[in-house]
Amino acid sequence: MPVINRIAEFHPEITAWRRHLHQHPELLFETVQTAAFVAERLRAFGCDEVVTGVARNGVVGVIRGRRADSGKVIGLRADMDALPIQEQRDLPWKSTVPGVMHACGHDGHTAILLGAARYLAETRNFDGTVVLLFQPAEEGGGGGKVMVEEGVLDRWGVQEVYGLHNWPGAPEGSILTRPGPLMAGADTFDITLTGKGAHAARPHVGADPLLAAAQLVVALQQIAARNVDPLDSVVVSVTRFQAGTAYNVIPQDARLAGTVRTLKAETRALAERRLGEIAAGIAAAHGCSADVAWHPGYPVTVNHPDQTAFGARVAAEIVGAERVRTDVEPVMGAEDFSYMLQARPGAYVFLGQGDTAGVHHPEYDFNDAVIPVGASWFVRLVETAMPAG
Repeated sequence: MPVINRIAEFHPEITAWRRHLHQHPELLFETVQTAAFVAERLRAFGCDEVVTGVARNGVVGVIRGRRADSGKVIGLRADMDALPIQEQRDLPWKSTVPGVMHACGHDGHTAILLGAARYLAETRNFDGTVVLLFQPAEEGGGGGKVMVEEGVLDRWGVQEVYGLHNWPGAPEGSILTRPGPLMAGADTFDITLTGKGAHAARPHVGADPLLAAAQLVVALQQIAARNVDPLDSVVVSVTRFQAGTAYNVIPQDARLAGTVRTLKAETRALAERRLGEIAAGIAAAHGCSADVAWHPGYPVTVNHPDQTAFGARVAAEIVGAERVRTDVEPVMGAEDFSYMLQARPGAYVFLGQGDTAGVHHPEYDFNDAVIPVGASWFVRLVETAMPAG
């Protein structure tokens, strides 16, 4: 079963929505205009409920099928926020907001779910209820967690939840996924090494925190190299190093910050413990002290086996089995759809974007050609899981 003909018919309109959203990006929870745009269209489609102000500036749309009393409820999610990146490509639909752009394709995800919503509201060829989750603040704000904590899934009785993300480099229109861990958990850390400042000509009277910090950057790599099973995955990245203000002064302190990404809860705990131990040991060896702050971030995105197999089967009906992979390697990037998958069974898939710039790149743009594939996948999930009787 190929792309749905009706969705192909209004593909140009969905593309126009996507490009409008691209021109007006908003960060984190401040998706005011985006939410208004989404809500206006959901009302125009004839959704049975449109609720705004969810997780501050998220939107929930509800569409009931021919027999809503069947008791079946499926949630479909799209993220709406952009990134603090200056767009470099001079596109006709280039961002109008300086320093902000849709560099991760959330404009495309939102447009895809709007396209699916229009079709589902128009046809209602299913028995049950669809809950459309338009979420703010995926890019570091944890909007998915806020939605879950506000009881969105409970309020509408969502039983399963599905989402997708575009994937540059994968064949255009292909679907990639896997059961189990698909994307990593990501935590951040701050380390302050405090020593004793001194004149650069008399280092022996001080305790150099900069030297300790330089050695700590290297030493932290032993977590992956010597503490974690080689068949497991952990990435420790020091991404910030701040120390000193003058050429001839050994500073009083040095600060490091970065991320730790893992695919297992036990590996996450081990990495946290070892990071603290290594920092304390390196600091002590240089006559310094270490203050370590660990900030828990998004958990591992874990796909449920049955829902993943179901999602892949539906995808194969749309794009062909040869364009669906269920054995893609886990990705060490993080995703707050993980909170929804902790609360409900479901699956997350990657939608092949083709040969484009990567996400979070200033030359990225969503590939509008894959919109009908994503929208058709959402629709067929609903119609297959909740067939009209």
